[in-house]
Amino acid sequence: MSELLPQVQVNAFRAKAAAIEHPHELIVDALRAVQAHHGWVPDAGVDLVAELLGVLPVEVEEIATFYDKIFRRPVGKRVIHVCDSICCWADGGDAIAAHLQKVLGIGFGETTSDGMFTLLPTCCLGACGEAPAMMIGLTTFGTLTPEKIDAILDGYRNEA
Repeated sequence: MSELLPQVQVNAFRAKAAAIEHPHELIVDALRAVQAHHGWVPDAGVDLVAELLGVLPVEVEEIATFYDKIFRRPVGKRVIHVCDSICCWADGGDAIAAHLQKVLGIGFGETTSDGMFTLLPTCCLGACGEAPAMMIGLTTFGTLTPEKIDAILDGYRNEA
């Protein structure tokens, strides 16, 4: 278990699940904990969360595959979510997506060869007033231009 979740978190989730009426409420939190510790959620992580919360693995899998911020396969150190909503698309999001693919040398769903970035589309980041937008980790960047993207990526590369 320690490779998927530290024992202290295992114990904490078991205690929380036992103390509430609907342990399903903890599925997203538990999946995010596994992902934070392991980098992504493998099948064993789904099974672990189900066992900790006393729910069926299929119920955990349904949640894990619904949310695009839960990763069911390995991803890069930094995941870039590119908004492809109508607002971003109308404000040049397709050119932003093309620029990201070009400078990273990858397509959507792929990871750079150095393991630094994974590029994923997302249906909405809630940053319509700052379109086009992308999110890296939990940070949203808006009013994107190719130059702004290059500077953002350089900042992440330099911190590595």
